[in-house]
Amino acid sequence: MAQWIGSMVSIKCCEELGTFQGEICEANQNKITLTKAFCDGFPCQGQVQIRAADIVDIKFIEKTVEEQQEHSIVTIAKPIPKRAARSHSTSEASGSKQQSHNGVLNKTKPIDIDLSKRFEESVNLSFKNNTPNRKGGQKGGKQWSKSWKDEECFGSPLDHRVKRDFDFEKNLALFDKQAIWEELNSQRPDVVRNVENRKKYRHDENVIASQPISTRQIIVPKQEFNEYVTDDGLIIPCISKSLRKRLFEAAEKAGLTCDKHLELFGTAAAEIAIQLIGGGHRLNPNNMHQLPTVVVLCGPHKQGAAGINTARQLTSHGVRTIVFCVSLESGIIKKELSLYMLTRNRTVTIVPELPSNTDLIICALSDTDAEAPKGYPQLAEWVNKNKAPVLALDPPSCGTPGIFPKISLLPVLPLPHSSVNGQLYLTNLGVPVDIFNEVGIKYKSPFGPKNTISLHPHE
Repeated sequence: MAQWIGSMVSIKCCEELGTFQGEICEANQNKITLTKAFCDGFPCQGQVQIRAADIVDIKFIEKTVEEQQEHSIVTIAKPIPKRAARSHSTSEASGSKQQSHNGVLNKTKPIDIDLSKRFEESVNLSFKNNTPNRKGGQKGGKQWSKSWKDEECFGSPLDHRVKRDFDFEKNLALFDKQAIWEELNSQRPDVVRNVENRKKYRHDENVIASQPISTRQIIVPKQEFNEYVTDDGLIIPCISKSLRKRLFEAAEKAGLTCDKHLELFGTAAAEIAIQLIGGGHRLNPNNMHQLPTVVVLCGPHKQGAAGINTARQLTSHGVRTIVFCVSLESGIIKKELSLYMLTRNRTVTIVPELPSNTDLIICALSDTDAEAPKGYPQLAEWVNKNKAPVLALDPPSCGTPGIFPKISLLPVLPLPHSSVNGQLYLTNLGVPVDIFNEVGIKYKSPFGPKNTISLHPHE
């Protein structure tokens, strides 16, 4: 066993232990002790003892020359510059020692490096050394000069080899930039060349087209009016008053009553109103002293009932509301107003009782189904004196007389609206597709994950 001490081995043990590599420092019939050991590639701390019963296979590894030499210390002496009397530069070999594997220190002769061939390659460059001279200076008893520093660096002065400056203009004239540029352009694909021919945009212009590709998935029986397009590029056609009336009557007959319409429409109107008054910043529970105020102007019809429904839903979010009713005789107004009164918010019937300032005005004064919308000059004058934005609920196509809303909310499908109604938004009332088919409209919902989408004129 003693003859294997100092040998490198690889010992494969059972699966639980793995494979060990290391140098044998002790061995007998019962166990083997390894030093500098590794287990499956990871170094082990200290010595490792392996029992003979755990050994599956053992292989001996030959040591390389580098492994046999433990340490080598080489001291490189400063080279002596090459002189005219010498054919090569030498190094002083003072104190250069190397320790071999047997521990004996031997002096080594410094390696002579022949710089003549490398020097010949370096001086072929056509550059002149422009290092400034320090003539007249003394350093260690030597006279400073340009050639002295070259001799210190390269072993030989350079003045006799570099005698002229590099001519940049002459060499640049040999380079035909235009010809090479044309050759590169001819090798590029058409896609790259087409990109360069595109319009150059200013810093305030859009690089990407502002309008997406349009898709038509709603078809009406007779296209007589203009169309709108959503932000996603879906075309929304306009319908006539008669077709819209037939659509609502079919929905009422199927069970989608006016009360359900008002609740859905009021929810959508309340969501837009909350965004117009500041959203969560104004409705923070910790800002009770800054709660916004919304004034709702309601006429004696279905649109007015939608305004009262919106006011009731806004109060559930903590908004102060004031409802102005033109008339209290309508049955649909009485029904919605009875629920609104339970919120303990104000109701007024004369213009002087309206506040001089408010955060938002919701206008539901005109009946969309009427032939000519009725005007309210005193209310229009009050609205125009306020700086608050106006949200119109299902206004007539020609707008509400004297009132110019910022946003108009429309149900189901739009009428051909005038630009006086501001930005148009379309809300989803959950009308089933069979009801659309019943009135001759091929319909596929454009709302996607939203209940309200914006409309833009389709060019």
